[in-house]
Amino acid sequence: MQTLFSRGFRIFVVATTLFVFIQHHIAYSQETLSKKEAKRALLKDTLDGKFDFSRFLLEANGFLPVPMIITEPALGDFGGLLALTFFSPKKVTAEMGYVPPDITALAGMITANGTWLAGGGRIGSFPKAGIKYRAFGGYVDANLDFYRELPAVGEKKLAFNIQAAPVLLNLSKKVSKSDLYLGVQYTFAKSEVEYRAKQELPEIIPEADLDSKTGSFGFFADWDKRDNFFTPSKGLRLNLLYSIDDNWTGSDYQYGKLGGFANVFITFSKQWISGFRFEYQQVYDKPPFYLYPFLNMRGVPMAKYQGATTTLAETEQRYDFSRRWSAVAFAGLGKAVWEKESFSDADLIYNYGAGFRYLVARAFGLRAGIDVAGGPDSFGWYITVGHNWNR
Repeated sequence: MQTLFSRGFRIFVVATTLFVFIQHHIAYSQETLSKKEAKRALLKDTLDGKFDFSRFLLEANGFLPVPMIITEPALGDFGGLLALTFFSPKKVTAEMGYVPPDITALAGMITANGTWLAGGGRIGSFPKAGIKYRAFGGYVDANLDFYRELPAVGEKKLAFNIQAAPVLLNLSKKVSKSDLYLGVQYTFAKSEVEYRAKQELPEIIPEADLDSKTGSFGFFADWDKRDNFFTPSKGLRLNLLYSIDDNWTGSDYQYGKLGGFANVFITFSKQWISGFRFEYQQVYDKPPFYLYPFLNMRGVPMAKYQGATTTLAETEQRYDFSRRWSAVAFAGLGKAVWEKESFSDADLIYNYGAGFRYLVARAFGLRAGIDVAGGPDSFGWYITVGHNWNR
């Protein structure tokens, strides 16, 4: 369940939300007028006087309690997450360029279908040494549906409960004076899986997958020329990762996985920002059924479209009506292809949608908002903090 946990952590490590001002409004009523005014000032931008978290994060030691609503269709369409996040801005010189803050978080999540998660982690760097690192850990109890083609039945939805304790460790080093980082990554999880149906487990799902360990050791290259970690407006990010599972990595499986993505952001005008995303994933041999690659697209339930190979292309167009407010529209196409299936025969999956953004922390370039998205047979809404393609 590394994929589910890392996706959950991606939501809250960059998270900030408009709900927080309610908590501070309650606190204001218990303080003196001068303290009230000082607190209110922390939530206003010195540039335009608008609601903004920048000063609060910078002057209140970067601490922010973050409540969020979870709207992932695969997790029951509704849930809640509470994260305690700590932003640590870096002291850097001009020649270092843009360096995002270190982010530490502890979080808990529960959703309408009974899925829950508890854990935390840190994303950080040592800019002078050219080192970046990530460390996540926690516990996941997830109720997820997977889809498989069964003989004489066709496509069937299979419901599972997956309990796992995933850990992710990631370390990379800058290559000379370039923006290229080379690194290693290790993920481990002990998983217990239960088939939530009265019928017998379909033969297409190996019984060995119900109680197993996965340990993946990988090498990656990451080239990041985006102008901002949270909500980019221009630049390019390229990432390539190859990992292996074997006995010596602590895994019960022997397989390899290759994954890569490219995110491109182009500023066509002062107000129009155009983004393009391309992604490819492939596994070699057989991982557990729940770790096959899947199409990760707004409007498409998580893990519904799996395959031995997945490819997708997506675009998001943002128009800034003012410094604070923006509208976005997005659309994408993807395919998930199984081993014995040709690319042309695989179903073409699509998504589309629109939403809005508000610049909630100008000093960090952090925008947040709500998206409404649709897919081939689903429809949903998503709270988006930072850019949806962040990982």
